[in-house]
Amino acid sequence: MILRGLKVGFCVCGSFCTFDAVIPEIRKLVAVGAEVTPIFSDAVYNWDSRFYSAKEFRSIVEGITGKQVIKSVIEAEPIGPEKLMDIVIVAPCTGNTMAKLANGITDSPVTMACKAHLRNQRPVVLA
Repeated sequence: MILRGLKVGFCVCGSFCTFDAVIPEIRKLVAVGAEVTPIFSDAVYNWDSRFYSAKEFRSIVEGITGKQVIKSVIEAEPIGPEKLMDIVIVAPCTGNTMAKLANGITDSPVTMACKAHLRNQRPVVLA
């Protein structure tokens, strides 16, 4: 599969203990030429954990992707109407986010990105 030039929205939810597994996957996508835009839940963007401070994790991901994190519902909403992404990946996808998606709740950058993207029948991967 050719991923060069693929526009990927990479959503990260607050399963902080999995961040060390997520970072290499983002690196792999960038290494093969995908254009990765990070999208963080409010918890990921704002909360420090024993694994990373919010600022440190944000800095790592922005450094890998070369793009600023989408961090608000307002920033995420244009993903759908403007068809900004080819695919949206949610990894890790917490149970809370999965439940919100199943019930159409779009109160976070991640859930809005998914909803906005799905409105155009474009793929969303939950992991």
